[in-house]
Amino acid sequence: MGPELLLLLLLGSGAWAVPEEEQVCAKAQIDGCDDCIRSGPFCVWCKQLDFTKTGEQEAVRCDTRRKLMERGCSEENVITINNHKETIRDDPLTQTGQDPVQLRPQEIRLKLRKDSPETFRVKFRRAEGYPVDLYYLMDLSFSMNDDLQSVKNLGNQLFDALNKITRHGRIGFGAFVDKTVLPFTNTNPEKLLKPCDNDRVACQAAFGYRHVLSLTSSKTQFRDEVQKQAISGNLDSPEGSLDAMMQATVCGGQIGWRNSSTRLLVLTTDAGFHTAGDGRLAGILEPNDETCHLQNNLYTQSSIMDYPSVGQLALQLEKHNIQPIFAVTQNVKQIYQDLSKMIPKSEVGTLSQNSDNVVKLITDAYDRLSSKVTLTHSPVPEDLRVTFSPNCEQPGPRGENTGVCNNVGQGTEISFDVTVEAHSCLQPLSFSISPLGIKDSLKISVEGDCQCDCADPNQGAPHPHCSGQGQVHCGICSCAEGFLGQFCNCSSDQRVQTASCRRDNGTACEGRGDCECGRCRCHAKPSGKSYHGAFCECDDESCDRFANKLCGGNGECKCGTCVCRAGFDGAACECEKSETSCTTDGVVCHGRGSCRCNKCVCDSGYQLPYCEKCPSCADPCQSKLPCVECLGFEIGPFKKNCTESCSSISAQEVAQLGGGRHCELKDSEGCWVRYKLTQRVGRDSYNALYLPERDCPPSVVAIVAAAVAAVALVGLLLLLLVKLLIHLNDLKEFKKFENEKKKSRWAEADNPLFKNATTTVTNPTFTGE
Repeated sequence: MGPELLLLLLLGSGAWAVPEEEQVCAKAQIDGCDDCIRSGPFCVWCKQLDFTKTGEQEAVRCDTRRKLMERGCSEENVITINNHKETIRDDPLTQTGQDPVQLRPQEIRLKLRKDSPETFRVKFRRAEGYPVDLYYLMDLSFSMNDDLQSVKNLGNQLFDALNKITRHGRIGFGAFVDKTVLPFTNTNPEKLLKPCDNDRVACQAAFGYRHVLSLTSSKTQFRDEVQKQAISGNLDSPEGSLDAMMQATVCGGQIGWRNSSTRLLVLTTDAGFHTAGDGRLAGILEPNDETCHLQNNLYTQSSIMDYPSVGQLALQLEKHNIQPIFAVTQNVKQIYQDLSKMIPKSEVGTLSQNSDNVVKLITDAYDRLSSKVTLTHSPVPEDLRVTFSPNCEQPGPRGENTGVCNNVGQGTEISFDVTVEAHSCLQPLSFSISPLGIKDSLKISVEGDCQCDCADPNQGAPHPHCSGQGQVHCGICSCAEGFLGQFCNCSSDQRVQTASCRRDNGTACEGRGDCECGRCRCHAKPSGKSYHGAFCECDDESCDRFANKLCGGNGECKCGTCVCRAGFDGAACECEKSETSCTTDGVVCHGRGSCRCNKCVCDSGYQLPYCEKCPSCADPCQSKLPCVECLGFEIGPFKKNCTESCSSISAQEVAQLGGGRHCELKDSEGCWVRYKLTQRVGRDSYNALYLPERDCPPSVVAIVAAAVAAVALVGLLLLLLVKLLIHLNDLKEFKKFENEKKKSRWAEADNPLFKNATTTVTNPTFTGE
């Protein structure tokens, strides 16, 4: 096999997706080439005769291509199995006609190697004027009376709207109310015949579901049959909508669904619906059997079988390629929107009060349904995986169960890459792939391919490599009766030779096997697997477990050690190598932790999920104050070596600090400094925003001097005030005295009682000289 051919085969099998140096062959018990191929998608077998040494396990022949060739296996002796795809039917896409081809290919056959995906392309193109079957299913409970009158007048409009979509359109009609048993309907005989309370309204007998008109292209027939309809009634608010939808779905012969058409089931109602289990209220215990029970166009099992479940209805709608349109009033719109989420390819529209907008509603819903292409597959076994990758202008997400393309116009060709992967050696089976609501499908036949075609030399004859006592199969000797050993060179009476079966002079074959002719034959385990290795030292079930799965389900156990698949790591392959769940704004765990198993492991004190906050850490306001001093004001203990001491902080002057927590502390000069810290990526890295003004208190001397001066000034003022009060009082008293003096009369005459206080005495001896 040449390198070019090998490359093409690998491209077809998907092995190219993993670089050769990362390919791993996780071997289990290997007794031959077939076991090797089943071990993994990258396992190949070397059939070279002289590849193994004496006493060496044949399992060494199974490994990746690169490792086998490094051990000396030649290219032509490497045996592998690749996927094979054969296209059986591939009709070209057609645009027009009543039975156009919208999906290609139509049939392929796959032979798949275990765990080796095969990808192929499916093309789809919406045909123009594709036939449409529209079945109008109407609630005829009494509250829908005005809506019925509108529908009776909408026949021509419905056909006109349908003709704009396709030249091959047909319309049918059916009606429903509810089960004719208590507590859903009044079972009084008179009320069963005329359940309406209004005598002036034409009213028909109570019924569950009635098929009125099979699908037809006749406007007259549709108009005439609808005109005959009359309103009916029941007791409770929910109706038997699901009963009617189930019968309209499974009774294809009576309804008249065509095999090659877009099937629309339009349900109009103003009430909710009963579902499975509600029938117990009336003593109805038999579950719905999802089969047709129409006789004389009337559902005969309405009072015998329970309502279908939403799951049952969704399954039958999908099985019969029917797309429901729920035309409901505003009060129950949310209920049917929730129902629509559980039914693929369904739409919900809001009816006006009298249903006069139903034509536009159906047209809009059809446009939405037909422009959304959803490719899916029929049920497959658990060990077969089918994945869809859409190729279109507005693709949906890549998924295992469906592929979606939105807003696909008529005549627009789109494609899906479909990947099929088997996780076991499959027995032959088949399944189909088809767009929801469209009959076109692709049949896929699949079978597993797990057997080697070794083209053995001298097949059937004794071979010299086997000492003439056996045949060669894929490079291994198959010994004749009575002979044993790697090269059939050991007879039955020579089978016990234990020296080469002991590792480090220990127990032969580690106690896990029998030594035969110098080589260990390992025992099987209770699980069905076996020990392996030159000395049976390997156990492929003794690896670490995670979530109760060996190697976490993300790798293979190889000789007691987990060999993880790409993208996983850890002793039990429990860790995703991705860091997406640890990263915010391009930073892993904010630089304050490490990402393990795609989750942050934070440094002490920091909180998950991204190590952003640390409630228990010391307040950085105090510890970062010296740096704010030197960076912002060129003061403080770090003034001389600010750049070196504060390299993890940047400071910026701002006019306002904004919201959040602020720091307000006294600096080394006793001034109040106001600033705000924001932690950057890393454990001790901050941005500081500070106000340029500091609030500094005055000196002690100035305070004392001012206090003394103030006291002296106050004392002087008080003294002056006292002196002023005394002076004012003296002035007042003096003025009072003067006034009284002026008023006195005796002051102007001599007082006879007055005696002068001085006495003059004359000296008689004085002569005057």
